[in-house]
Amino acid sequence: MANPTVMVRKATKQAVNRRKGAHLSTLRVAAYARVSTDSAEQLESYQSQVRYYEELINSNPEWQYAGVYADEAITGTQTAKRDDFNRMINDCVNGEIDLIIVKSISRFARNTVDTLTYVRSLKEKGVAVMFEEENINTLTMDGELLLTILSSVAQQEVQNISEHVKLGLAIKMQRGEMVGFNGCLGYDYHKEDKSITINEKEAEAVRYIFNRYVEGAGGKIIARELKNLGYKTKRGDSNFSEHGVIGIIKNEKYKGDLLMGKTFTTDPITKRRLDNMGEADQYYTENHHEAIISRELWDRANEILNKRKGSHSRSNGKRDKYSRQFSFSCMLKCGFCGGNLTRRTWNSRADYKKVIWQCVKSTKHGKKECPYCKGVPEALIEEAFVRAYNVLCTYDGDFIDGFIEHVRAGLQG
Repeated sequence: MANPTVMVRKATKQAVNRRKGAHLSTLRVAAYARVSTDSAEQLESYQSQVRYYEELINSNPEWQYAGVYADEAITGTQTAKRDDFNRMINDCVNGEIDLIIVKSISRFARNTVDTLTYVRSLKEKGVAVMFEEENINTLTMDGELLLTILSSVAQQEVQNISEHVKLGLAIKMQRGEMVGFNGCLGYDYHKEDKSITINEKEAEAVRYIFNRYVEGAGGKIIARELKNLGYKTKRGDSNFSEHGVIGIIKNEKYKGDLLMGKTFTTDPITKRRLDNMGEADQYYTENHHEAIISRELWDRANEILNKRKGSHSRSNGKRDKYSRQFSFSCMLKCGFCGGNLTRRTWNSRADYKKVIWQCVKSTKHGKKECPYCKGVPEALIEEAFVRAYNVLCTYDGDFIDGFIEHVRAGLQG
């Protein structure tokens, strides 16, 4: 048997369009550029990068210009918000690009996981990524090893920068300087000196909120009243909410103080922010700026707020009832068992809608706790209240004397 002859067909090194099964005479090359901030200096750098890559690609006869993809003023730690980057990846997947040129790994991504994920997915499509500064081509054997090491260094650089920024902000907050301002009804922020001053038109709404809350109105009622009275939110609309009203009452800025460090960033990669519940330092400055309401009014409103949240309890362990959502809230007692009456709506989605007040013991624990209680129509209670009020207004001496004796007997008992 004759010895077999093996013929080696040398690789052409030509790029191949696998979708069409054809060899490409030139590589379709695109570049990716990114600047991190929107400052004039950085935007000029962005324009320079675009011009540089256009000239570089067009000057190489083996390359075919496939465009420059660029994101302005976008962070490199996450790719979700980088529109041009994602468009470039889609074009690679669709077989329109063979090579991507990037200045450095940190320009491509500062997240090791993202870097490796995208490089590997592009490699499967036969698309190479060339990092100029590090001199890495991801299609070579040692490219991924170097990429893993250097992308980890880039990610560590982000973390180091984040720590330095946190330290600088902490020093500013220790000096009582305001760091960041998200907008606050009643105050205007001045970027030039990072100060806040009272906006008198908006401050009227703030004072109304605190005064009504101390008078006994709840957050939902106040929100409705603000809308009916024509007050505007910081956004310029009338969409006040119960949550927004409570947030204003809790905000220490309205008494002239400033608490910084209410939230913190968990890590510089995900940029996830959480409410600070003791995980990071906070900085409290008294008399930082001009107050809209008095310190006494703020303290009183927050005392009521804490009571309504149930932070104070009676000696028997039951939660204090402290709500004024409706006209008769916490004012009606069951005549059979002495329990509180609660407001309920029957047939709320039907034409036979009816608002009644019913014993809490009966509704929560069943008829066995209060077998004789029935729902009392709210209209009937309102009518009885008006009749009683009219009697008082007529100053019937016998009625008033009897009423006072009844009160005295109750106090003495």
